Amino acid sequence: MHEIALLPGDGIGQEVAKEAIKVLEVLSQRRGLTFEVKEALVGGAAIDAVGEPLPEKTLKVCQESDAVLFGAIGGPKWEALDYSIRPERAILGLRQKLGLYANLRPVKLFPPLIEASPLKPEVVKDTDILVIRELLGDLYFGKPRGVEAIPGGKRGINTMTYTTEEIRRIAVVAFEIAKKRRRKVTSVDKANVLEASELWREVVSEVGKGYPEIQLLHLYVDNCAMQLIRDPHQFDVIVTGNMFGDILSDEAAMLTGSIGMLPSASLGGKVALYEPIHGSAPDIAGQNKANPIAMILSLAMMLRHSFDLSREAEGIEEAILSVLGKGYRTEDIRQDGTKIVGTSQMGDLIAGHLPRA
Repeated sequence: MHEIALLPGDGIGQEVAKEAIKVLEVLSQRRGLTFEVKEALVGGAAIDAVGEPLPEKTLKVCQESDAVLFGAIGGPKWEALDYSIRPERAILGLRQKLGLYANLRPVKLFPPLIEASPLKPEVVKDTDILVIRELLGDLYFGKPRGVEAIPGGKRGINTMTYTTEEIRRIAVVAFEIAKKRRRKVTSVDKANVLEASELWREVVSEVGKGYPEIQLLHLYVDNCAMQLIRDPHQFDVIVTGNMFGDILSDEAAMLTGSIGMLPSASLGGKVALYEPIHGSAPDIAGQNKANPIAMILSLAMMLRHSFDLSREAEGIEEAILSVLGKGYRTEDIRQDGTKIVGTSQMGDLIAGHLPRA
């Protein structure tokens, strides 16, 4: 039996999590698998219930599970709270407490969605990129940080910091994964102006010497942002820091047609965490409009990476491809001549197209 901690969170996180569990239940029945799902509060929902975004009870459930399936957190309701107790502190806290330093974000275009991308079909066709984002360093965790009073106003402080070991371990992840793909790693930094990036480039280059079969390229982050749109086919594995990875992976989402299509896996500790990269989208929450595919693909990544169930993960991906191939779309990936369905209907369709044992 596999134990999963389910943290739906806020906004559309609640809706897409429901659809992922629906798919998991049908898959379990068809494959004869057993999963125990323990749901816990996180983010704004946890603040409303117990006054903090990451309760100890929730952390304990995660630590005692085999994997964590995470929805989305945040929204205007909690924006006035002190920074230290906002919903977003929950996901940062989970990454830190669980030791999750490597975030894998696959950017793969499903062929039926080629017209959904705002880019020309010939530009995005066959896009298949893996963005590997370091998760526990950089501006998100560096110290000193905060807002302090100065004469005439205030000053905000964030510190970009990386150690040799933090860079080395994420670089090793990138090179090891590249061995199983197209054997090309693009390391992204801003070494021309940032000392932290200068160290990043130095360490990644040193690690790369141990992988002579892997082609290593270095790009400044601004050039990489341009190249992703100009020619995404030049990329295989992209490895970069926390902030750059956050921004670039959201940009890359548009190659696939919608941010609602991108899953992620956060690895490094004993318990991995899986989540869609989209936010809580409070503007459409509760309206049955959210695209659950990124969440369902995150479930597939969980099956593959945490439970060694690659065949079942492929079954989910094939079901999604089949549903899209039959012309079903949520609003964010609408195309002329397609059939628009809601969140729950898309979940039903994907579950219904799962291969039988």
